[in-house]
This record gives sequence, C-alpha cells and structure tokens, in this order.
Amino acid sequence: MQRARAVRAWIAAGVIVALSAGCDPKTPQTQTPGAFPAVAASATGVEPRGLPDFSALVERVGPAVVNISAVRETDAEARVGNIPIPKDDPLYEFFRRFGAPEGKREPMQGMGSGLIVTADGHVLTNAHLVQGATEVTVKLNDRREFKAKVAGLDRRSDIAVLKIEAADLPTVKIGDPDKVKVGEWVAAIGSPFGLENSVTSGIVSAKSRALPDSNYVPFIQTDVAVNPGSSGGPLLNLQGEVIGINSQIYSRTGGYMGLSFAIPIDVAIRVQKDLLQHGKVSRGRLGIGIQTVDQALAKSFGLDQPAGVVVNAVEQGSPADKAGLKPGDIVLKFGGKDVGRPNDLPTLVAETKPGTRTELEIWRKGGRKTLTVTVGELPDDTVASTKKPASAQNGNPAGLAVRPLTPEERKQAKTEGGLVVENAEGPAARAGIQPGDVIVRVNEKAVENAEQLRQALSRSGKVVALLVQRDNNRLYVPVTPG
Repeated sequence: MQRARAVRAWIAAGVIVALSAGCDPKTPQTQTPGAFPAVAASATGVEPRGLPDFSALVERVGPAVVNISAVRETDAEARVGNIPIPKDDPLYEFFRRFGAPEGKREPMQGMGSGLIVTADGHVLTNAHLVQGATEVTVKLNDRREFKAKVAGLDRRSDIAVLKIEAADLPTVKIGDPDKVKVGEWVAAIGSPFGLENSVTSGIVSAKSRALPDSNYVPFIQTDVAVNPGSSGGPLLNLQGEVIGINSQIYSRTGGYMGLSFAIPIDVAIRVQKDLLQHGKVSRGRLGIGIQTVDQALAKSFGLDQPAGVVVNAVEQGSPADKAGLKPGDIVLKFGGKDVGRPNDLPTLVAETKPGTRTELEIWRKGGRKTLTVTVGELPDDTVASTKKPASAQNGNPAGLAVRPLTPEERKQAKTEGGLVVENAEGPAARAGIQPGDVIVRVNEKAVENAEQLRQALSRSGKVVALLVQRDNNRLYVPVTPG
C-alpha cells in the first residue's frame, strides 16, 4: 500500500463540491446571498439547511487575491547516455563524480496564489513557493503585474511576506480562526493549475491538526480541493473574512484526496509582524521531548484518563531542566491553558515570548504539581531578505550561509563541532550542498564557526573537500569556491 503523506503544492488550494439539498416542494423557499433559509427540523434533530451563495463574497474579496509566479534555477540531472539520473537517486553522486555529464543550470517556474494585506503592497503567501527564487512576479486581478521583493520568509510556518511597489490596493479583511467551528462552510480563491481567481468551497473538517513536518502550526483541516496553483491563497468564512492560508494536502498520489490544510491567519499575521519588524520570527522554547499519553500510559502513571503529554527527554541546561521538569512528568497545562493534544504544547510554547516566566502544571508520582519556567528562545530558522545573507556578511566564497549547531542539534548529530547550512548558493549549491546539511570539516580541519569556515575556504586551493553530514550519513563533497 502506498503511504499517505503531507504534500505542499506549488500551486495549491481549491474546492469544487457538487451538492444537492432535498426540499419539500410544498414549502416556499427563499434565500439571500450568504444566508441559510430556516426549514423544519428533521427527525434526527439536525436542522437541514440550504446552500450558501458565495457570489457577494467573491465580488468583495476577489480583487485582493493575487497570482504569483516564482522562478528559481535548478541543476539538470546527470546523464548516462540518454538516461537522466535524478538528484534524489542514490546513484546520482556516483555517476556525477565519475564523469557522467551534468546538464547546465536551468530555470524552473512555479505558480501559486497570495493575498494583499496592506494597501501599500504587502502580500502574504507560502514560503515554499518563493524560497530560493531569483525572480518573483505578482499579478493582480486587474491584470497589472509587479516584480516583488521577498521581504521575509519563515520555513517553520511556511509563511512568506512579499512587497510590491504600489498604492491604494484592495485588501482582505482578517477574521478570527478561534471562532471557526467544525462543519462550518468555507470558500477558497486561488489559481489551481494557473486558472486565475478560481472560487471553490467546502467545510471545516477539523481544527488544530498537527502535521509531521509542521510542529508549530495548528492547521485548519478542510475538504476544500487543493490543487497545484492555489497554494498561498486565502481560506474564507461566509462573512468574507480570511481565516487561513491554504498550504498543504494529505495524499497518496500527490493530488487532492479530500484532505487539505490551511495555516490559521493569526499565525500568519504574527509571522508577518516579526519578519517586518525584526527580520526573523521569535519563538519560545522549553527543550524537551514529548509523546502522546494513551490509555495504557495514563493507567501506568496513575491518571484516570488520558490527558496532557508525557516528557520523554529533557535537554541538559534547557529552560525545562532549570525549572525542574523531569522525564516521566506529564504536562497538563502551560500558562494556565490545557494541553489537550500533543501539538498543543509546542504551539503554546512557540507563541510565548522568550524570557516570559510562566507556570507548568504537571502530573508527577500520582499527584499534581506546579513548576515555574522561564521560556527560552527557539534557534532561528528564517531566511529574511531584510538582512544580508550570512555568506555575504562573512565574505564566504563558496556561497554558504551557516550557523553553529545548538547543543540539542549537536547531540542529535553526534558531533562535537560543525555548522548547519541555512542557505546554499553558487558553488556550494552546484556541488549539491543543501539547507540542513551539517559541515563537519573543511578538508581535514574541523570548523565550529562561520569565520573558521571562511578562513579555511580562503586558504584552500581551487577545490576544497567539505565533509558533510546529512541525516545519519557522512560524505565528502568537492566544492570549487568562487
């Protein structure tokens, strides 16, 4: 059986729902746009309702939804004869290193959607659409086109802020995701498969969903059909307010299968403010590992029923360690708020300003206990164009933007030193270095900071060998500095 997976569509978000409602022909029916006519309650106790009319909503919000195209360069595959070897193929490095010709760098274009949030030209979209792009174009509903600057992006939330030079633009109205109810009608406007300003609809299927690669976003799940092209477009309630930004689907095929996910708009707005004001997103951190408390675990810890999350690891010297949190503790509340689901705690902590003192209510040895913790700061994982890249700041001739590993990352990587690659351009990108790689050595010399890396690259000859750790594997990668 093919495994289902979360998929980020470059052009993602939509819905085409065919519905029919049975009505008593003897009962006159009237309906106003966006309103549900009241009819008699059914025998099941569920009140049947008519279908909403989205026309007024679309007329009001449509002009503030934009089409986005992003161009980035990518290396063509290595080839053996006429057979291409993709970069994710285990044999790619073997053939590339031993003489298989490699194609030149070629432009690749992706398409998506976005929404205008300020009249002077700030646009929100998905980070995965514009990350690494060499050119971004925003096309308005009235067919005007603008070259956009990436004012900042945040990989963890998948939110990017674009800026176009324009004035008096139409803007969306921001809603409150907390007031959204499961079962409520929603609509989406986007550009699925490049079909601009397509309107689709569905219902909210669930709230506060956690996805494997997104621990800090409580996604809104809908049955809105998300397809390539609508990623970054708005999810709207019946009042025409934006409650989310469409981001991902869950699929076994890569196409829509009835499960789509939107980033709550309040999360996106917080990210926007941090990026524009500080050039990065600041998030709280405890320094623990957690897992779900199921019925068996609850029973073993003496809980009447499953609740909270159990701590399975505490990083030495972390805020949690200093507060006295221990493996085996069950966190029931953070800052007075219940921890009902496993993703509740990471979200609550991330939304807390670093340096804030707050209380943790825990279950330990058969009883409740309260600890006071000073929240730390999660290491930055943003790429914001409001600041010069580290590679430019440090004069890095290989085109690398790097930072030292945190103690937790060093422990996970099982290495004493090393630098995490945040961005790779030019020579490094052409050699196959990727964000997330850990550079352990330059030739035979260990490196622990960006200055050591710069000096090592400067002293090297025409080709330098970088020992790179990726996941649990290590590989020397030859790089020719520019």
